[in-house]
Amino acid sequence: MTSPSGFLNDPYIAFWIPVAVLTAALVIKLPSIVRLWKDPLLRAVGGLLVLASAIFVLAAPPTIAWTNRVTGVPNISAPLVYSILTAFCGSCLLLIASWRNGISDRREITGRAMQWIVIVYLGVIIALWVLFALADVHEERLRDLDTHYATTPFMRELILLYLLAHAVAGMITSKLIWSWVRTDGLDAWLRRGLTCLAIGNAMNLIFDGVKLSAVVARWTGHDLDRLSTDLAPPVACAAAVLIAVGFVLPHLGQYLHRRVRIHLSHWHLRPLYLLTRAVSGDRVHFQLRATPELRLTRRETFIRDALLRLGRYVDEDLGRRACDSALRLGHEAGRAKSLAHVVTIQDAIETKQRSRKGDATTPLNSPDIEDLLGAIEAVSRVLRDTGDIRAVRERACAAAERVPPE
Repeated sequence: MTSPSGFLNDPYIAFWIPVAVLTAALVIKLPSIVRLWKDPLLRAVGGLLVLASAIFVLAAPPTIAWTNRVTGVPNISAPLVYSILTAFCGSCLLLIASWRNGISDRREITGRAMQWIVIVYLGVIIALWVLFALADVHEERLRDLDTHYATTPFMRELILLYLLAHAVAGMITSKLIWSWVRTDGLDAWLRRGLTCLAIGNAMNLIFDGVKLSAVVARWTGHDLDRLSTDLAPPVACAAAVLIAVGFVLPHLGQYLHRRVRIHLSHWHLRPLYLLTRAVSGDRVHFQLRATPELRLTRRETFIRDALLRLGRYVDEDLGRRACDSALRLGHEAGRAKSLAHVVTIQDAIETKQRSRKGDATTPLNSPDIEDLLGAIEAVSRVLRDTGDIRAVRERACAAAERVPPE
């Protein structure tokens, strides 16, 4: 059994965790990608998540052994994995540049520069395969290929080339992202996602530094292989997780924020809904398949319809006195207005009940209740504060008694 302290150092866990996270990120983004298929940036994000998952799947020791066995070429997984890694780096750089340029007046990377990125990283991939073909790497290595062949002609250059391409892409991408994070007016969830992307790319630079340190140690006759075999995989794992989170956090965060806001609004409207339901004798019929948005809309519509029917019984003078009374009791303006609305609603309900009993003295008004209809959630929230409502109403009624008759 793997101990908790050695969990991330397990060679298999360090590869399969990012695969699971990246796949989950792809599943989360997939509905948006399918719905907005014509958006090239969304398609690019999906492609990047697939590439990132492929890197960890193909770089896992069991997959390396299987690939080498199926192809019959020892260590052919090396140029394959490094090529996909290089393609991912170049694509990520292009995506962030396009994403950043697309919503800003500043053009961080021009079209010509982006063409050069494509040419350079495509050239690196070709060079990786040429160098592998020239190298003598007949002994299969599943975990320590970089350090084992660090001094082998052509393979030495291959290892150095992929690390350099990876590091350059990471540095430029990090610079673009951090400059973006510092701009004003960003959505909070987008800023958090970009921060995760920036940290993930920074950790990729740590991965490059760790790998390069182990390789250079071999060049100088030292043995720091554990840096490459034990430390680099968990660093890459953490970087991949952060990058996956960075890509999905803006979308997922905004979605969850909307959902929470809708459920809270539905809950906050409950006191006013119960009050108006008791008056009207009707109710919103529950439907199991109704979306949260539809349930909220139906509750809002029910409340507004009920208040419109109560409108003819609303005493505007009482509302003004109640608002003044709430202000004198120390409530801030918005809350004072909501408390006044509650007082007028309660009074309207009582007036309507008197009207049903045939009270000829019951006045029928034509007040403007547009302000009330637009503040139903705030009104509903103060309905729970029965003590404040009672104090405001008593003070407003007392003020009415002090007004001399005309």
